[in-house]
Amino acid sequence: MQPVEVLLQTSPVAGFQYHQGERLWSRLRTGQPLDLQREADNAYNGKAVMVLWNGQKLGYVPRAANVAVSQMLDRGQTLRARIAGLKASSDPWERIQMDILMETRPGQA
Repeated sequence: MQPVEVLLQTSPVAGFQYHQGERLWSRLRTGQPLDLQREADNAYNGKAVMVLWNGQKLGYVPRAANVAVSQMLDRGQTLRARIAGLKASSDPWERIQMDILMETRPGQA
């Protein structure tokens, strides 16, 4: 059977204003893939998950939404992410929305 993508969550990219987001803004498009990378040694959040676009750091999965994602990555689960929405807002929390998905096969728990 073909794998099925399951949407785990949609959330903003946290810390957009502190990383490469502004510099890359004009190149970002809805639907583009994002990479998720654990940063277990992060001094501010032991569950930190970086969000990257073409190897460039855009920010993080928000602290309030990163526990399950970090645990899944720690267990070796492959997760995918993509840009779900872009908004030219002065509020950095509204700039990029991302979908985080996992791949599963029908009948898998």
